[in-house]
Amino acid sequence: MADAAQVGGSALQAVSNAMVRLHKEQFGRGPTNARAYFAGPDALVCVLEDALLPAEHKMVALGNAERVRDSRVSFQAATEDEFVKAVEDITGRKVRAFASAVDPPRAVVFENFYFMPADGDGDGDGKATAH
Repeated sequence: MADAAQVGGSALQAVSNAMVRLHKEQFGRGPTNARAYFAGPDALVCVLEDALLPAEHKMVALGNAERVRDSRVSFQAATEDEFVKAVEDITGRKVRAFASAVDPPRAVVFENFYFMPADGDGDGDGKATAH
């Protein structure tokens, strides 16, 4: 399995592109900016900017940001398998957990992936523990 140092920037760009593609498929429009980052040895976050639909922007302006958040997170949960598969295929790592979050007033979506540890004792911290 590849670790963060081995996977490098090309994989991060591929993850960003995959997240944009999946958002376009799911919502009919994708974010205008996407960037993926490794967050330690076993986590990856993709930040998607300008990710809301025009109707969602209007809902936020009318004070319904929570409804936008709820619907976005529900849609993401319904298509979790597609997001996880894309990241696993690109990184060569097994995803242990996935969570999607959205900040409606700022139109930013976060796709978060937590990998099974590449090395270690299976507790997810990436460090081996003597037993």
